[in-house]
Amino acid sequence: MIVVGIDTGGTFTDFIFRKGDDWAVYKCLSTPDNPAEAILGGLERVAGKAGRTVVHGSTVATNAILERKGVVTALVTTRGFEDIIEIGRQNRTRLYDLAYRKEPHIVPQSLRFGVPGRIDSGGRIIEEFDSETALEIARQVRESGAESAAVCFLFSFLNPDHEARMKGLLEDIGVAVSASHEILSEFREYERTSTTVINAYVSPKMKRYLGHLSDHLGPEDRLRIMQSNGGSISAETAMRESVRTILSGPAGGAVGAWETARTGGFERIISFDMGGTSTDVSLMDGSLSLTLESSVSNYPVKVPMVDIHTVGAGGGSIAVLDPGGALRVGPESAGADPGPVCYGKGSRITVTDADLFLGRLIPDHFLGGHMRLKTEAVEDHFRAMAKVSGLSPLELAEGILAVVNTSMEKAIRVISVERGHDVREFALLAFGGAGGLHSAFLARLLNIPRVLIPAHPGILSAMGMLMADVIKDYSLTVMLRADSWDREDLENRFRSLEERGFEELEQEGIPGERTLPERFLDMRYKGQSYEIVVPYSGGGTVEEFHRLHEKRYGYRKPATPVELVNLRLRVRGVPTKPSPRAYPKGDADPPDGAVLGSRKVVFDGRWESTRILRRDQLLAGNRIPGPAVVVEYSATTVIPPACEGRVDSNGNLVISIE
Repeated sequence: MIVVGIDTGGTFTDFIFRKGDDWAVYKCLSTPDNPAEAILGGLERVAGKAGRTVVHGSTVATNAILERKGVVTALVTTRGFEDIIEIGRQNRTRLYDLAYRKEPHIVPQSLRFGVPGRIDSGGRIIEEFDSETALEIARQVRESGAESAAVCFLFSFLNPDHEARMKGLLEDIGVAVSASHEILSEFREYERTSTTVINAYVSPKMKRYLGHLSDHLGPEDRLRIMQSNGGSISAETAMRESVRTILSGPAGGAVGAWETARTGGFERIISFDMGGTSTDVSLMDGSLSLTLESSVSNYPVKVPMVDIHTVGAGGGSIAVLDPGGALRVGPESAGADPGPVCYGKGSRITVTDADLFLGRLIPDHFLGGHMRLKTEAVEDHFRAMAKVSGLSPLELAEGILAVVNTSMEKAIRVISVERGHDVREFALLAFGGAGGLHSAFLARLLNIPRVLIPAHPGILSAMGMLMADVIKDYSLTVMLRADSWDREDLENRFRSLEERGFEELEQEGIPGERTLPERFLDMRYKGQSYEIVVPYSGGGTVEEFHRLHEKRYGYRKPATPVELVNLRLRVRGVPTKPSPRAYPKGDADPPDGAVLGSRKVVFDGRWESTRILRRDQLLAGNRIPGPAVVVEYSATTVIPPACEGRVDSNGNLVISIE
């Protein structure tokens, strides 16, 4: 069985694959109109038509939400609560905008339906479900043109009877259904409804996309999809619960970054993934960072996700002069088609073009020499834009990089400094096709002392998908006082969730002996509105909550009653994963075969003689004083003057920042 990890990006689609004991990588241009074309073409090239296990990071669900191109969706809820998704939390994303208006919701008022029947806050039926009215509403949903429906009744997380019956009526007449007790069995009506609506909005599109991929795979092939929580699931589960794949690609990068850092002895890192369209950053302090408070396009999505912050700054970000003459970079991207000017089709200058103009990209060694960059076209475009801007071409190119670096610096500050972390205690782990070009300059701006560049950095997101466990998350609202809970009752509830988790992972192809359950409790002080997730092992949980609360907020209140809000279970299946190979050792000086020569590269307005080295010829222990440019198939790394790189025992390039 050939194992392949695939990450679809805005510019390139990345492949990492194993045949026997060997690993290899491949990149091809993405096909934005139909991402499956690049995947199927690349898959046939790297793995033929033999039996294949494919783990794929998809952007289909994300793009459907951001571009508002999901299917026509209806909401069916308890009568009188049809507008809960419109009312929301009444938060304003632009506090000082006096003309602020909410965007129209993806489910218009005409597609919201209320059904008689009521369950109270204790899970008791206080008004019977009206089957006849519910059937009539199901017919109205079908006649409305809705392709999918979200069903979310009050307190269905305590008693799903009414919701399950409504789901059955809709399915009987051919409407795709997402039921909240299956998607998110938790309290907070607005967030539960929003998450279920998003799932209903994107699942049919994901089903068509994954169905198309599956139809073109062989009968012996297996297709798995990366989730937002850092684990993978089967394609069948991803079709039903597509809301769990919204951060599919970036989550793979985060997993790859964490596994690379951990094996290299780094416990505190900031991952920096700069691709062609955007940059994703995440802070990891001893473990992969997860959050339950995400939103996508201002819609709350309360499923576990890797805590990632994204900005529209990448190698393909377009540089423009605004009406006032100021230089702006991004968020618009040239993407894969037409791409940057240097790819041969684009006509608008991008960050990649600026890197090439300054000598930091080597035209003959881009993608291992398989794609030669067009330097003449770039020079012509820079001269033309420089005349309009009043800058020299050199100043314009450095200005573009300064602007995009500032955008990415702000993104890193959001997840670090603004949350009370001292970035000097972290390493910056950079990957993505453009990460190594900018990481050392960003680290210097932020006073981060070390940069870690893994082997094959441009493919790390795809590699992370192969490193990921198979993960299923479950939750259940219980609302108990911590001083009065029944531990036996908690054990029974957890065991019930675990039985479901083990059964579903077995259906995913993971046997019980490779399955690990992890228990957590959502806890808070009485009167608080939000919870802290606390690991649960049976004893000392309240004290651990006090400790975590003090660590996060700076204080504890031991005299205040503690509430247990949700049980949370993560069931982790451990598949066979790639293992780091032994890296050959060398001396401090790189071998002669690693040195390709030297060329002039611009640093701080000056052309400086800079060594060019081949990454695949470097040995553990080699030291590379800056300035230097290190080239490899999937990416290029720049080591600025006064910095030094060294190759560690795992083949990572560690750059010390001065």
